Amino acid sequence: MDILQLIDRLEELFNDAKAVPFTHNVVVDEDRMLEIIDQMRVVIPDEVKKAQQVLVQKDRVLAQAQEEADRTLVLAREKAEQVAAKDNIVVEAQRRAEQIINQARLDAEATRRDADDYVVDTLVQLQDNLEKILNQVRNGVLTLQQERVRRGVPASSTIPERVDK
Repeated sequence: MDILQLIDRLEELFNDAKAVPFTHNVVVDEDRMLEIIDQMRVVIPDEVKKAQQVLVQKDRVLAQAQEEADRTLVLAREKAEQVAAKDNIVVEAQRRAEQIINQARLDAEATRRDADDYVVDTLVQLQDNLEKILNQVRNGVLTLQQERVRRGVPASSTIPERVDK
């Protein structure tokens, strides 16, 4: 299940909750909420795995770009050597080889930048999603704890206390 679907289910749980008269508080089904939170704990590592896959994919793209750049350099040198054998075209061949080498370097650098940008954007999105989820879970837990305190019910071990790291 997708983390966003779990967030939607959590939000639906709060929307379906019974309002406490004359307050801004609601009563939610504790078992359903804890079940959703447990599912989030399972799904979040999957999101982290996806981010790791993006990093692996970035490394693969960079390796391919480097390999392509190396092949292009070899081809450019071979071509330059072939052209250099002809007396009338030596100067032009050297100029063209340098252009090819420079273009290969520019292309490889552009590919590296694009891959880095893609990874950074993906990780920032993942970080934002995880922060939103964490805030929603903390708010849910805090709301339940406040409701229990207001009702005079002692804290249960099923709702973890907030731990700041």
